[in-house]
Parts: sequence; C-alpha cells; structure tokens
Amino acid sequence: MPIPRTSGHSVISLLEVVLRPMGTDGVHARTALFETVLAHLSAFITRHREPGTETFTFPPVMSRAQLEASGYLKSFPHLLGCVSGLHGDEADVQALVGGRMNGSAWTEALAATDVVLTPAACYPLYPLVAANGAVPGHGAFFDVESYCFRREVSTEPGRLQSFRMREFVCIGSPRAAQEFRRRLLERAESMMLDLALPYRIASASDPFFGRVGRIMALDQVERALKFELLVPLAPEEPPVACMSFNYHQDHFGKTWRLRTDDGAEAHTACVAFGVERLCIALFALYGLEPREWPASTRAALSI
Repeated sequence: MPIPRTSGHSVISLLEVVLRPMGTDGVHARTALFETVLAHLSAFITRHREPGTETFTFPPVMSRAQLEASGYLKSFPHLLGCVSGLHGDEADVQALVGGRMNGSAWTEALAATDVVLTPAACYPLYPLVAANGAVPGHGAFFDVESYCFRREVSTEPGRLQSFRMREFVCIGSPRAAQEFRRRLLERAESMMLDLALPYRIASASDPFFGRVGRIMALDQVERALKFELLVPLAPEEPPVACMSFNYHQDHFGKTWRLRTDDGAEAHTACVAFGVERLCIALFALYGLEPREWPASTRAALSI
C-alpha cells in the first residue's frame, strides 16, 4: 500500500495538535481527540483476541524483586526506571528539600524503593499466573494492559518514554505458544488491511545491553524469536515498530516455575500492541479529522 502524504504540516507539527509537549522529550499530554481515537482503536484490538481470554490492567509500577528475578535488569539495565524516595526522619528530609544539608542537592539522598516503573505489560503477569497453579497444555490466554516506561529520551515522532502497551499472551505447551504467535501474525496483517495502514513485518531483536547483549540479539534473530510490524509515519520517516510478536520459549516458565497440567514446563509467547504508536500513525498518515479518514479505517474503528 502506498504511503499517504500529509499535506501542509510536518509529522511533528501534526502530532503536537493531539500530543502536547510537557517539557521533557518523549513525555506528552494526550488530548481528548487523541484519547477518543485511542478508545476506538482499543475496542478494535479487543475484537481480535483469543476466545476465553482473561484480562488484567496493571499499574505503571511493579515489584522490583519480581523484575530482577525475571532477568530484565541483566538484559536491559539502560532502559529501566527505578522509583526512588527520600528516607530519614522529618528533620533530615526538611534539610534536604531546603538544600541545607552540606550543600547537597536533594536528589543525592534518594534511595531505591521496592517498586520500579513497569517496562512491559506482560512482566507482572507471569508470577501472578504461576501463583494460581498449572495452566492447560493447549494454552491459557491473557489480555494485559499497562502504562509502561523505557528510558529512551528522543524527539522522534512515536518514540515516547511513557506509553501504553497492550499485550495478548499465551502460556502453555511449546506448540500452543508457537501456534498462538503464528495465528496472531496472520491476524495482525488482516487488522492492518482493515485500518488501511501501510506496513511490513520483519525479523527483529530486542535492544539487549552490552557486548553479550549483541550476541543475544543475533541469536534471537537467527532463531526467529521476534518479529515486528513496522508502520511508516510519513514518506521521509523511517518506519516504527507498532506491534511485536515474541516467542520466549521456556524463559518465563523456568523463572516462575510455570507448569502445564501435565507437569511440563510452560512456554510463553506474547503479541504487544503499541496502541499509542498505532494511533499516532493514523493521525500522521490521514490527518486530524477522523471523519475524513479512509472508509475502511472508519469502519474498523466504528468512527
């Protein structure tokens, strides 16, 4: 599908109408227009989840201990946001806030709390499911959503530090997890056609940290463990990943002792929707008036 050309405005100036800057790169206020379209888009995504799916909405913070156990800190320390707080008695805190303690800035006295900013919507799910016992071998299906955070300071359109992520997750046998991902890859292509969004699907890797991370990324690509659905925001812009399709093998099964009902170690797969990136793509490609978008887009979103 050819990429539409936005007329009269740059992508950034278009987006500033629906996403207002808040003084820090990658942090924006969402306007009513943006939220209205996003609600329609979320309903559209809901219609494509698996039958019998259990849903959870998670807060923007999660247990620091659980995140450490998941392996995220070793793989992506450069992206993590930790929630810190001031400690001490009232006099100590007042002195720090007033800048009266040894000339130190108050930020120098911050210490980590027991929560971190949620980096991906599915991370709180696995220990929650493990605590409830075994899952069916043919797969247990979940729809999870959370505000997420990644420490990626950027002025690129669509690259936000704080954003919403929606994920469909399968926990079950290796075959169940792989078949789930295959089905969702096919379903995603149909969804993009309904939305009239240009796209391509490509093999991808996660942004692992350091030299060992580069080896892990190559292995991830070689074994086809991750694919991304890329959507261009404009003819002159590189495409951005709006969906990812991930097969974790037994990583979370081993980490959280997830088991299927026959006692085998569970495998997991997830499909992540960057709902705000998809919403941004619609505005960037088709303009600020949803009632003037392509007929198939309006029909898919019930606009």
